[in-house]
Amino acid sequence: MKAIYGLYDDPDVAQRAFDGLRKAGAADADIVVISSEPFEEHAFSHRQKGAPLHLAAMCGGLAGVVGGYLLTSVTQRAWPLKTSGMPIVANWPNIIVIFELTMLGAILATVGTLLISARLFRRVPALYDTEVTNGYILVGVQAPASASTPQFASALEAAGQGRVKTID
Repeated sequence: MKAIYGLYDDPDVAQRAFDGLRKAGAADADIVVISSEPFEEHAFSHRQKGAPLHLAAMCGGLAGVVGGYLLTSVTQRAWPLKTSGMPIVANWPNIIVIFELTMLGAILATVGTLLISARLFRRVPALYDTEVTNGYILVGVQAPASASTPQFASALEAAGQGRVKTID
């Protein structure tokens, strides 16, 4: 993995480094920003949208409702038990199974979306430095073009006090 990045202890300096990388020609998708705490007042923390977990949970829950209703009603129609004039498909007792399958669908969809959006199954190792756990903010570019590396290095150095590192 080839990368160039800077470590900054001040979020304002990290924001200047982020803006400098943009001006140097780095695309927003190529810029990596990692910090140990959120910095909501800075633009670099808002560039990645959150995963649509609420939509995934809703779709999983709807699939669970449909699956639960079909499971209970089809089973009761396949083996009908006539009980003193009561309907074959009784919805009140079925609500328990439908509720449980609704929750199962919502949970499985949420966990699946979380695993995919966190990119836990990627093959390329993510850009990381252990100094992030000590409060530093990492701002860099993973796999930069060789011609752009000096421009990125100067943009990271011009941001302010920090350390610029390269990985070859």
